Amino acid sequence: MKIAVVGSGYVGLVAGACFAENGNDVICIDKDETKVRTLQRGQIPIYEPGLEELVRRNRAEKRLTFTTDLPKGARTSQIVFIAVGTPTGEDGSADLQHVLGVAREIGRAMNGYKVVVNKSTVPVGTAERVRRTIAAETKQPFSVVSNPEFLKQGAAIDDFMKPDRVVIGAEDSRAAELMRELYAPFTRTGAPIMLMDCASAELCKYAANAMLATRISFMNEVANVCDAMGADVDQVRRAVASDKRIGPAFLFPGVGYGGSCFPKDVKAMLRFAGSADYDFQILRAVENVNERQKVRLLTKLQSRLGSLKKKKIAVWGLAFKPRTDDMREAPAVPLIKGLLAEGASVQAYDPEATKVARGIFGAKIKYAPNSYAALEGVDALLIVTEWNEFREPDFARMRKLMKNPAIFDGRNIYNPQQIRALGFEYVSMGRP
Repeated sequence: MKIAVVGSGYVGLVAGACFAENGNDVICIDKDETKVRTLQRGQIPIYEPGLEELVRRNRAEKRLTFTTDLPKGARTSQIVFIAVGTPTGEDGSADLQHVLGVAREIGRAMNGYKVVVNKSTVPVGTAERVRRTIAAETKQPFSVVSNPEFLKQGAAIDDFMKPDRVVIGAEDSRAAELMRELYAPFTRTGAPIMLMDCASAELCKYAANAMLATRISFMNEVANVCDAMGADVDQVRRAVASDKRIGPAFLFPGVGYGGSCFPKDVKAMLRFAGSADYDFQILRAVENVNERQKVRLLTKLQSRLGSLKKKKIAVWGLAFKPRTDDMREAPAVPLIKGLLAEGASVQAYDPEATKVARGIFGAKIKYAPNSYAALEGVDALLIVTEWNEFREPDFARMRKLMKNPAIFDGRNIYNPQQIRALGFEYVSMGRP
């Protein structure tokens, strides 16, 4: 098939590369000329394992091209995906100006039947707004489809190539069959292709992310109760996870969720539920718990060290999760801001997110070239992101480097008894 993907950010670039990998001819379109030139040289502007290799291979096979020419891309393609950003507005709603702007340009470029697919995360009712926007610009026949993505940063290629399910919101059989044909190679192992109305498809992504965010915030609350009552959240978590009705996923306590999806989608769902005069009270609590949890490690640090003025603190992990450089809504951001506000100095290390962090903090913190360099002369270490390289470090070397051997583990990656036996003061989340 001939496919255009408008928007070469995280979702659009992964989708375009994966469609090309299955033999389709894909044009990725972006208005950012610098980004397009970078992609044309085979360089990837984001960090995602496996993506650079996929892009380079399909560029070499001439199945994947990049351009700023949206009208040409739309005219030469049968299916046009909209994968542009839907940032959170001041009121918490998803900002659709980019989606509708692209829809308008697609309408003006129409030269025959097209399937226009919303791949961006958009609130209920967006498919109809896109349909009206395109119809105002053309008399050509077209269909609008909702096809939400369910990609985890750090595992996006596997998620796209081997999906749990493919959700397709389509109002006519012609578009539905084209989408079935497009996704058939991805679902050969039995993953379902779920056909439904557009409104239901639009709600699926928000409902899934809101559920996962709820599980995270719930377990963080349980961990806080464990702290207060001397219980062990690891024991509680294992017992809860063994219940087949619940399962083990997203039950690990920590310093809160972040990234481009959970915070934005929770806010958007609260907003569009409110627009229908429904107060989604559980999600409101989820959001409040998460914001409080992001600075809980700071509170633990203050309770042990007292004043943080002139204290030197190491931070391991800046990205909101491992295997990405994304710091959007990352717990490290309010935590470091809190440390600086209390008069502490910060030495931070992250395997991938240092460049992004420089854009946030500038020269306010020190950026260590490796994990051990971040520990030189510090009064405490805060572990914020559970990168694999932090799991089995040289603890003897760490003790020699640190002024005060205190570890505040926001991800519970170490065994408390073992770490204390090595001579460290150790504080974690919900474990005595």
